[in-house]
Amino acid sequence: MDDATRTEIEAAVFRRMVDHFRERTDVQNIDVMNTAGFCRNCLSKWYRAAGEERGVELEDLEAREIIYGMAYSEWKTKYQK
Repeated sequence: MDDATRTEIEAAVFRRMVDHFRERTDVQNIDVMNTAGFCRNCLSKWYRAAGEERGVELEDLEAREIIYGMAYSEWKTKYQK
């Protein structure tokens, strides 16, 4: 597999994972963290760090909004238990 195809597949998998997290609002971050060792907030931090490595500056809240699909404060109000 060439690098471009691998990158496209990895990007598609990442987008699917983010969509899955957005759909499964019943699953709390702490549950994911306890089971998998990472959560939505981890993904947003990794997203921000990857952006910074490529010269794209993002604030934590901007990266969280990308992962959560809405403002973090809104998600917490609607879904955090």
